[in-house]
Amino acid sequence: MREHDFDFDLPAKRRKRRFDDDEPRPTRGGRLTEEARGLLAQARADAMETDPLPDGADRWSTWGDGDLGPEPRPEWLITEAAAVDHELGPVKTGKEADVFLLRRSLPGSGRTTLLAAKRYRSNEHRMFHRDAGYLEGRRMRKSREMRAIATRTTFGRNLIAEQWAVAEFSALSQLWTAGVPVPYPVQRTGTELLLEFLGDADGAAAPRLAQLRPVGAQLRELWYQLVEALRAMASKGLAHGDLSAYNLLVHDDRLVLIDLPQVVDVVANPRGPEFLARDVRNITSWFAGKGLPVELADADGLTEELLAEAGMT
Repeated sequence: MREHDFDFDLPAKRRKRRFDDDEPRPTRGGRLTEEARGLLAQARADAMETDPLPDGADRWSTWGDGDLGPEPRPEWLITEAAAVDHELGPVKTGKEADVFLLRRSLPGSGRTTLLAAKRYRSNEHRMFHRDAGYLEGRRMRKSREMRAIATRTTFGRNLIAEQWAVAEFSALSQLWTAGVPVPYPVQRTGTELLLEFLGDADGAAAPRLAQLRPVGAQLRELWYQLVEALRAMASKGLAHGDLSAYNLLVHDDRLVLIDLPQVVDVVANPRGPEFLARDVRNITSWFAGKGLPVELADADGLTEELLAEAGMT
């Protein structure tokens, strides 16, 4: 594990909810060996010498330069070193990160795929909001890094930006492996995440739940999908941490959770149950406001159920 990585410091009796012994550990399990990384770098260098960057391409594929997504990998994924990336413009801007549409293609093959490139802002931009509470339960390997984060030096702010990227990639990898509806995490390089693009072939992104006005059976179906996703997260001891109708996409009638940099370990974080309860209140209020029956929109009951799933009661 590299110096800037972090993990959760859990007492042994509370550690059981993190990973089962036979579960994959995607954050590090997806990394290439140094030998494989060197071969990939050499292949890319050879390609650049013999074949200049194709017209319109912005860079060679960065596949293999950082953490890789979990296996089995989707068939649409392009992993060849000779692939190129094309920047197609912004999809979303935010306080902590911006999302861009990227097309990765393999020249001469006809193979192409759209990706969402989420890029966390570094120290020249505004500080991450409410970061202190989310960082409880996490620890850095180096005391120097802890001090830098605590005092918000330039180095510390850059560390926090990368930690958010690491946290989101790790959470997405774990949740995708567990079958939770999240975008497939393709790779992480520094503060950039490449994710499965959820939208149509022309680059139109799937709408956020907040943009829709579901009623009747459609509203109930989306609610049932959400409850199942929250149960699956809780079974891993996790809560979204900032759940709202703006952090849910609806793609082909399927609800998908997005924006998980602040994912909370309900067991390790002293405020974990509080964050989980707030998630449930926020999203239940939205569904109730759209007409979800009272007997379904029971925030307290769902919170108790999720805490039990996480082994907290």
